[in-house]
Amino acid sequence: MQQKVIGLIGGMSWESSAEYYRIINETVRARLGGLRSARCLLWSFDFGEIEALQQAGRWDEATAALIEAARRLERGGAEFVVICTNTMHRMADAVQAAIGLPLLHIADPTAERIRAAGIRRVGLLGTAFTMEQDFYKGRLAARYGLDVLVPEADDRAAVHRVIYEELVRGRVEPASREAYRAIIARLVERGAEAIILGCTEIMLLVRPEDSPVPLFDTTALHAEAAVDRALAGH
Repeated sequence: MQQKVIGLIGGMSWESSAEYYRIINETVRARLGGLRSARCLLWSFDFGEIEALQQAGRWDEATAALIEAARRLERGGAEFVVICTNTMHRMADAVQAAIGLPLLHIADPTAERIRAAGIRRVGLLGTAFTMEQDFYKGRLAARYGLDVLVPEADDRAAVHRVIYEELVRGRVEPASREAYRAIIARLVERGAEAIILGCTEIMLLVRPEDSPVPLFDTTALHAEAAVDRALAGH
C-alpha cells in the first residue's frame, strides 16, 4: 500500500513550513527506514499578502485564498489537507466544506495528546487572533473538555509582537525567550498544568527547559499526525 499524499498549505510563515517538511520526512524515514520519505504536495503562500489580510481583518478574502489553495492541492492529487499554521484554522471549517478531501485540524492531535497525559487545564500561547478569538479555544473546550487559559492583555501583546516582528522574520532573540519564560511562569501560577505552543513558529524560540510544566508543540504534533494519516494501513 502506498503512502497517502499529504497536501500542505504553507508559507504562513515559510520558517514553520520548513519545520513541517523536515518533521514529516524525518518521521516517515524513522518509521519506514532506508531512503523512504513522504509523498506530499506543498502550496506556499506569499506571507506578506496573507499577513496584510489578517491585520486588516479581511478574513473573507483570506478564507477564499485558503480555499483556492486547498482546491489546487486536491486537483494535484493530495489525499488529505494540512494547514501549516494555527491562526489560519480560523477558516478551517470553510475550507473543509469547500473540498472533497479530509482536513486534519491542528487542534485535534494536540488536544488528544493533552488528554492522554491526564491534563485538563492548559495555557495557550499564539497570535492575538488565536489567543483572543474562539475558533481555537472553543474547539479545545467543546470537543475535549479542556480549560484553556490565555495570558493577560500585556502578555498577549508581547507574545504576538515577537511572532510577527521576530519569529516569522527568522529572528530568535534571547530577550524574547526570557519574556516568554516569564509569561509561561505567570500562566503556571494561574493553574496551567501544561502550555500549548499554539503558533507554529514558537517552537523556534521556546524549548522544554523554558517551562516548569510540559509543552505541547502544535507544529510537531500536527506533522506527526499527518504521517499517521499518510501511513495508515502500512
